[in-house]
Amino acid sequence: MVMQRRAGTARRAFGAAGDARPTSLWFALVLLLANTVALAQEQKLPTEADYYKIVEIPIPSDVVLECGGMEFLPDGTLAVSTRRGDIYLIEHPLAPNPRRIKFVKWATGMHEVMGLAYNKKDGYLYAIQRGEITRLKDSDGRGHANVYETFCDDWGISGDYHEYPWMSKFDAEGNLWVLLTLTGSFTSDARFRGWCLRVTPEGKIIPTCSGIRSPGGIAADDEGHMFYNDNQGPWQGGCNFNYLEPGKFMGHPIGNKWYDLAPNMQPRPQDPESGSRLLAEALKIPQYDLPCVIQPYGKLGQSASGIIFDLSNGKFGPFAREFFGADQHHSNINRYGIEKINGRYQGWIVGFRNGFSSGNVPMIQAPDGSFFVGGTGRGWGSVGPREYALERLVWTGKVPFEIHDMHAASDGFDLNFTEPLDPRTASNPDTYKMQTWTYIYRADYGSPEVDQTNATITSAKLSEGGKHVHLVVDGMVPGHIHELHLEQLRSRAGLPLLHPTIWYTLWSIPEKPPH
Repeated sequence: MVMQRRAGTARRAFGAAGDARPTSLWFALVLLLANTVALAQEQKLPTEADYYKIVEIPIPSDVVLECGGMEFLPDGTLAVSTRRGDIYLIEHPLAPNPRRIKFVKWATGMHEVMGLAYNKKDGYLYAIQRGEITRLKDSDGRGHANVYETFCDDWGISGDYHEYPWMSKFDAEGNLWVLLTLTGSFTSDARFRGWCLRVTPEGKIIPTCSGIRSPGGIAADDEGHMFYNDNQGPWQGGCNFNYLEPGKFMGHPIGNKWYDLAPNMQPRPQDPESGSRLLAEALKIPQYDLPCVIQPYGKLGQSASGIIFDLSNGKFGPFAREFFGADQHHSNINRYGIEKINGRYQGWIVGFRNGFSSGNVPMIQAPDGSFFVGGTGRGWGSVGPREYALERLVWTGKVPFEIHDMHAASDGFDLNFTEPLDPRTASNPDTYKMQTWTYIYRADYGSPEVDQTNATITSAKLSEGGKHVHLVVDGMVPGHIHELHLEQLRSRAGLPLLHPTIWYTLWSIPEKPPH
């Protein structure tokens, strides 16, 4: 009976022999074939891995590598510090054969080492711990550090769990830039917590910026300007990418009580009004330096961390001289760029690469252009399931179809792409959808997206070269994040964008250029 019912069902669906509707079986087969072809086409769409490959660096079973900082040494060895206070030297880190990669414990016994910098002048490796910068050296050639010297400890420490320190590489003047996280994420119970300090070649501190909350990474661009990532929380609705301009206030007021210890930074900025908006407060507080880019919380990440400015001259693909920022929670890397409009930095952020094994924290660019990415998840949690990892991101040589960059114009935005565009979709204003919103600038933790508006794309003009589009936008809002969706856009080859949404943090609309 079961077999009879199944056979009957089949006859009703497709038509039995001698059925008066002989085309029904043919129609069903055509539909099935069409669906199969469409599915195959979808499956053939390129993925992030086709362009940027994640290579796992095998970690010995007796090594707990919760990465905090990384630095390349002159002989090509990669030094990696850990949250547990160790420093490992990784020999042959670029070797295609993982068997050649060797881990050697070089230093130990330190506390939460979240930054490394090698000094070519004195041959020391500098490591930042919670309470000091230590310089280390293997002076007897036995393969491990035997010299540990306190280089600078001129800031406070209370023992709070949240007192993470972060440190840059040496700048052109030989200074190290130090970021001091707030105590408990909310308070500044130790000296200069919530500040950026410069440490001179003599080990003296120069108070440099106030208003920092919970940084996760710091790096310089090709002109020596220093930038850092700060994390969402009180006074920050999203994760902020900030320019560390000496003398400026970054937005979180709790650490401003230390201005009396920083005579070079006077006068102390007035406290912002909780519940206001960022741009409104920046217009009232001269020292307040607005974020260059706000990473929309939850959409691209939740805990911005390590930064790389691509100086590989194309070894890492078509994005030379752009910033890349890791996110610890999302275990991913995003890409962004900035421009200065009317005296302030502003810019865009777009997704880049997902799928790392742990919570990405430090990153460093290797001589061959690839990125080394260190992961840690202990206590912080991450999308990547492992407690720790070390991975390498390598460009495969293929160019993805991506938004290359985005710039504000007096009447809208200019977009550049990595591949020529399909004229039909690129020139149609309906291809582009834009909404704007901002965050509340408040003492409470985080913020919802507020003050939403819809901006209308009234014109889309494609350049003769096919890689540039000028969008005329009705409804640009200074102080808002402009979220642009391009899901319907296609390349000349028919491909959709690998990452079809981009966010531009707009503080100022450029003036119309003179004719």
